[in-house]
Amino acid sequence: MNHTPNQYMSCIEACQSCATACHQCFAACLKEDDVKMMARCIALDVDCAAACSFAADAMARNSEHAAAICALCAQICKACADECAKHEANHCKACAQACLKCAQECDAMARAA
Repeated sequence: MNHTPNQYMSCIEACQSCATACHQCFAACLKEDDVKMMARCIALDVDCAAACSFAADAMARNSEHAAAICALCAQICKACADECAKHEANHCKACAQACLKCAQECDAMARAA
């Protein structure tokens, strides 16, 4: 790859923000009255946060696999956004927005690489 990590900064920041939003959503979902109804949301929050952290780390170290990792991250972010959008809780709405932004950034990064 011919990119430097500085060229990835907006994507790295989106990934970091998304991971934080997913952790917050996960924690809040566990406090919902019907936690069982939130099971898929919780599972996707965990997967998405891990994918976002992995993608941000890969870009920071200019990994040769960063584009592939970001492409996968975008898919996971889209799935998490879709699930969070099904719920009325504010933490889910905030998470969905962060996931969509991250998915857009990761898609763009993967296409540009």
